[in-house]
Order: sequence, then C-alpha cells, then structure tokens
Amino acid sequence: MKATTLAQALWPRPTLARNLALVFAGSLLVALTAQTALPLPFSPVPITGQTLGVLLVGAALGSRLGFLSLLAYLVEGAMGLPVFAGGTGGIAKILGPTGGFLLAFPLAAGLVGLLVERFGLDRSFFGTLLAMLLGNALLYLVGLPWLAAWLMGAGKFGGVSALLAMGLFPFIPGDLAKALLTALLLPTAWRFLGR
Repeated sequence: MKATTLAQALWPRPTLARNLALVFAGSLLVALTAQTALPLPFSPVPITGQTLGVLLVGAALGSRLGFLSLLAYLVEGAMGLPVFAGGTGGIAKILGPTGGFLLAFPLAAGLVGLLVERFGLDRSFFGTLLAMLLGNALLYLVGLPWLAAWLMGAGKFGGVSALLAMGLFPFIPGDLAKALLTALLLPTAWRFLGR
C-alpha cells in the first residue's frame, strides 16, 4: 500500500499544472537553501543548506516529483542560473569537484520520496530521521568517489583519509542537525494537517 505524501495531502487532485508547479517549487526551495554556503579553506566542497532542501523536497513531493524537481534544479544550474551553492551556476560546476553530490541530488530525493511512499516514514520522528540519514548516505556514496576522481585528475588526491577529511567529516554535524530539524518538521506538519 502506498502512503500519501504531504503534497498529495495538500493537493490531492493530480494535474499537469499542479505537478509542474510542485516540481518548480521544489527546485526553487533547493536553490534558496543553496544560497546559504560556507566555503571551507581546506576543501572544494562548501557547507550549504542544500541537502536540507533536497531531502525535504523528496519527502514532501514523493519519489517521482522529488526526482523531477531535482532534475529541473540541475538543468536550471547547467543553463547558468545562479541556483548552486553561493549563487553560482553553469555546466562547469556540475563537472567540478562537487559534481557528484549535485548529480546525486535527484537520486537522494527519489530515495527519500520512495521511503515515504512505501513506509510512511515522514509520520514519525525516528522514521523521518532514518529516511534523511539514508538520503545523506546516498549523497556521499556518489559524491565522494566523484570528488576522489576529480582530485586525482587535478593531481591533488592525498589518499582516502584526506578525502574523508575534505568531503565527509566536516559535514556530519551539519547533516545530523538538518536531519534532526526535518525529523521535527515533517511529523509536525502531519499533525497539523490531521487537525
């Protein structure tokens, strides 16, 4: 049995206009969260609010619309719109050191959306937390090998421990905080809707 997403609960009649509006709204939310960016002097990967937007969009819209929303976000960025971290855009950003994380965004949103649709994980704190952590893990599974390959190509790869210090460890506290925030927001939204 398929669980209802927040978007389906708020707008139950699926129409092309509704779906396009949700896809655009999701891409806009991620673009807005990307504007909060903190560059790190030792890493080409900045700390951003993007992952909060990506996983929230996946959970709220579901697997298909969440995936399409992040695909639209990548297309917008590739066209040069300033939607990526710190107000940047362009295909060079997708091909750069953070490209693996960017390309994983639709997959992570799709995964979180699928978990919500199949198991209703967004109804509880721990379920939402689990979905967010799995979405984050997928981002790293794609993003870290890409970053390693980019560093190798640039002659800057310093081994696995340096890679993890550059692309994983500094981001864990922020990812946990964003996952906890989402785990509070989504079940609260469902309780509000229930009233």
